[in-house]
Amino acid sequence: MNAGMRAAFFSRVALRRGSARLITPGSSTARQSRRALFTRAQPTPVRNFLINTILIAGVGFGAYYVTDARSAFHRYFLVPAIRWTTDAETAHRFAIECMKAGVYPVDRSADDEDPELEVEVFGKKLSSPIGLAAGFDKNAEAIDPLFAMGFSYVEVGSITPKPQPGNPLPRFFRLPKDKAAINRYGFNSDGHLKVLVRLRMRLHSFLTHNETTPVNHAFEEGKLLAVNLGKNKDGDEVADYVEGVLTLGNYADLLVVNISSPNTPGLRDLQNEKKLSGLLSAVVAARDDLSTPHKPPICVKIAPDLSETEVASIAEVVKGSGIDGVIVANTTISRPESLKSPLSLSSEIGGLSGPPVKELSLKTLRALRKYMGPSFTIVGCGGISTGKDAVEFAKAGASFVQVLTGFAYDGPGMPSRLRAEIKKELDGKKWMDIVNMDFK
Repeated sequence: MNAGMRAAFFSRVALRRGSARLITPGSSTARQSRRALFTRAQPTPVRNFLINTILIAGVGFGAYYVTDARSAFHRYFLVPAIRWTTDAETAHRFAIECMKAGVYPVDRSADDEDPELEVEVFGKKLSSPIGLAAGFDKNAEAIDPLFAMGFSYVEVGSITPKPQPGNPLPRFFRLPKDKAAINRYGFNSDGHLKVLVRLRMRLHSFLTHNETTPVNHAFEEGKLLAVNLGKNKDGDEVADYVEGVLTLGNYADLLVVNISSPNTPGLRDLQNEKKLSGLLSAVVAARDDLSTPHKPPICVKIAPDLSETEVASIAEVVKGSGIDGVIVANTTISRPESLKSPLSLSSEIGGLSGPPVKELSLKTLRALRKYMGPSFTIVGCGGISTGKDAVEFAKAGASFVQVLTGFAYDGPGMPSRLRAEIKKELDGKKWMDIVNMDFK
């Protein structure tokens, strides 16, 4: 802008302000005009109040939104970002550490009563049929955060008598094209004593801050805490489980005997009729010897890679054992042809979990229900990622369902999402109305 143009500009400014004087670019009046043009208005108490109110409201709303497990922020931004920047096991450990530190979102809709979703199981009531399978919180470090995210059932473990590191790294692999995973953790565990201390400290904290005694080990009506028991790599196939019952049984609403992990040598051999009979008899006797007035129910977790003959054999043993339920199923050692992930990933040794396991689990579930009859409790697990999947498991005979790999891919909003999808699928019916529907 040349000198003449600047003079004309400031003249127009002066005329707008009601002054007929000519303003030259270097004059004091010109400098005042420039300040008036290019600076903000002087703050006033009302203006400051409005700005601060908007800022505080914005921060408050953002915090409320991010700390709600149902927020799309977690499913579509945070979880994918973690998955993109970390390997599978690091992400798993990071999630547990955040929960231990108190950094986790909560499902604010979880306490809303949904009578149509209630489940009657083991003589108790679950507020919804959505549980978390063992394998996420291996050492009972994040129990209450997981309940706060909306799970009605949380299963910790597998926990071995002695601490053991598990298999060498790497041992956990994502198959993102299939929303699946392969793990060969190998029962990495802190051992009974460390977990016992955590469960006792958790109970002590509850009793310190509450005047009433806990209604159960989840400390909340409509929820259950389960402890999944494993054996050490070099442990005794019966004694290790009996020790688990005696050490941790007083702190669980349900005990699970895991004989189906593919990552501990010889473990799946315990599904053999003779070995299984001896094992289940021993753990039931140990449970009955517990000092607690309430004897926790016992479930056994089986593999999805069983033939119908093997399922029939297991059913006969279970019927005569006195245990209370079966979880169907663990990870699979098979690799379905439907896998889309590269062979370099899908051929990794270990147990495959996620949607590719669904059909195998359903097949095993239907076979077991056929041999066990309609009243026995069977828990569905394996490949459940939508409400439609959960309903399919219920109709095939599952009293309630567990998720794990889907939770890792979806994030903390999964329990709430599944509840909403299940209600839509039920179309006015109740969950308990559709359990075993395929056999009615």
